[in-house]
Amino acid sequence: MKQSLMLVSVLLLIGCLPLQQAMDTAPAGEMTDNPFIHGFNEIIPFAEVRAEDIPEATDLTLEKAQGMLDDIIAIKDGDHTFANTIVAIDDISYELAKVWYPVYLMGSVHPEEAVRNNADSAVLKFSAWETDFSLNEDLFNAVETFATTEAAKVLTGEDKVLFDDTYEGFLRQGFGLPKEKRDEIKKVRNELSKIGQDFSNNISNYTDTLVVTEAQMDGTPQWYKDAYRHGDVYKIDISYPARRTFMQLSTDADARKALSEKFLNRAADSNVELIPTMVETRHKLARILGYDSYADYLLEERMPKNPETVWTFEKELNAALKEKLMAEKQELLELKSRLSGKKEKEVNYWELHFLENIVGEEKYSLNEEEIAEYFELTAVRDGFFAITQKVFGLNFKQIENPSVWHEDVTMYEVFDSASGKRLGYFYLDLFPRENKYNHAAHFGINKGKQTKDGYQYPVASLVCNFTKPEGDKPSLLKHKSEVATFFHEFGHLIHGMVTTAKYFAHSGTSVDRDFVEAPSQIFENWVWDKESLQIFAKHYETGEAIPDALLESMLAAKNMTSGGDMAFQVFLGTQDLTLYDTWGKEDTGESLLEMSRRVHKDILYWNETPNTARIASFGHLNGYAASYYGYAWAEVFAQDMFSVFERDGVLNPEVGMRFRNDVLAPGGSKEALDLVEGFLGRKSNNEAFKRSLGL
Repeated sequence: MKQSLMLVSVLLLIGCLPLQQAMDTAPAGEMTDNPFIHGFNEIIPFAEVRAEDIPEATDLTLEKAQGMLDDIIAIKDGDHTFANTIVAIDDISYELAKVWYPVYLMGSVHPEEAVRNNADSAVLKFSAWETDFSLNEDLFNAVETFATTEAAKVLTGEDKVLFDDTYEGFLRQGFGLPKEKRDEIKKVRNELSKIGQDFSNNISNYTDTLVVTEAQMDGTPQWYKDAYRHGDVYKIDISYPARRTFMQLSTDADARKALSEKFLNRAADSNVELIPTMVETRHKLARILGYDSYADYLLEERMPKNPETVWTFEKELNAALKEKLMAEKQELLELKSRLSGKKEKEVNYWELHFLENIVGEEKYSLNEEEIAEYFELTAVRDGFFAITQKVFGLNFKQIENPSVWHEDVTMYEVFDSASGKRLGYFYLDLFPRENKYNHAAHFGINKGKQTKDGYQYPVASLVCNFTKPEGDKPSLLKHKSEVATFFHEFGHLIHGMVTTAKYFAHSGTSVDRDFVEAPSQIFENWVWDKESLQIFAKHYETGEAIPDALLESMLAAKNMTSGGDMAFQVFLGTQDLTLYDTWGKEDTGESLLEMSRRVHKDILYWNETPNTARIASFGHLNGYAASYYGYAWAEVFAQDMFSVFERDGVLNPEVGMRFRNDVLAPGGSKEALDLVEGFLGRKSNNEAFKRSLGL
């Protein structure tokens, strides 16, 4: 049980295929009107989802899973086989996820409150059942009985990996401890599920708006004013599209400061008190299992193996960034001094993006609004499809009139170009709305798995928050942030779509958390490649390709803020590791906010907005607990692997197919480092990573 079920924590011209045609080859599902209860490779009719469907589907699924569990436990000693015990456990995880995953998604995106509330309750129920499942002594005994057989000793390949992960997973759950300790573990895990859900919901459900005047909108473009005008004033919410433009372009520093206060205090009213409880509960779990901290427990099975390795990684990366970081700070201070007419010594958060934008304009002739005109959302999507078709042998077709949870959502099929074989389905939910997950993420709906009926198609959704088209104004994406984010999250989706793993536990993105970002980070590189950009960077009105001069300026400015950007990752990673390793281990009297501000001061050169609690909305503290270092850690591998494309051709289909088959397709059925070094044909190093940052 190396991979927990609990979700954490996203071509050419699009053809169209009617939904009925897409489903004609799927066997009939079970006889039920519940949209979540579906047969092999059937598509969930999300438009039909009602709040009452969720508890019913949850109960039916848990009843089925319990029956499968009872069957394993009923096997007599001597009759245990790999198929009826180890694969049967994987089958249970698969059956749970068929409902658990889409229900979790509905809790994050569905427009109806009753659906979201029932989804949240169902997730807790699934999580509680899975906790019982993972601590079931009879089930462990069945696995241990099989472990003593000759059949277990001769397993190879994916079968051996599944057995090892399953057996070791049970041991890490606390088997070998007295029953009263395991009962305590069960209680703590259920507490964590509730705490984590509350923590995440506090962030996603939080809304706030800044009301500003015409004068305070000075510097922002007319389309932006039109989008946020309300009578004689403007209402700027804290969603990414609204906030980013205002923080970059409004000339009113006080208004920018006020907006940053609202943004940085998301969920502060609840999560500042909840985070210490969440952290201590995880430490409590670790102590029951015999570890000094949650980081000690978690990292034992991750690539670094212990917190000390991660501390060394973060400190060495921080040191390597210092020179670049200080050069960036000095450049901003010189600009700020010129604008104010006096010697400036500090950069504040609410000035950061405003000053960086001016540096980009003056030093590189960059205008983000002008650049965005070449990155209309549909063109970016089609560009990603074109690149992945050419490089990775994929083909994408849009499904007409899909059954979706909101009118903005679209649906697609993925095919292998060479064979024409369908690989899976995915949804795009790209625009902000109230009570929707407010970042960008890949949500699994179903994972690939070999079953008795054939191979289960992966199904997933990208959930993003890009500016929604309004009237004649299309959705134009900021290149460095939004286009890169789109490619990144699509990288996760492709990782899941091209899987060939036999087992649910290894499918797609079911790899170590400190490697899972590498296959998505590598996709960001195509956003910075001239040959790739020329495929899809075209003006939304004229269709003109992005001018060479502008393209050269963009590429020259790629690392303009790379020191600060990566230092922010070090800050987040260090903050996460501090919480789950050292903070709370000893009672130093340091509060959560004091710790956060201390780490900020040690790593970042800009001042935080006063009276704010950024850490309250650091959502990864739940899903990526003691694992946030993985973003920077994985990028080392991502850039090392991309160096092969740089050497042999960024659009080289031979390299692309080798990457697809050797790195993406196996999922978690092989060790991450073996995947990387098998593709590289050598030991991995950080040289390409340092080059990518301009160090």
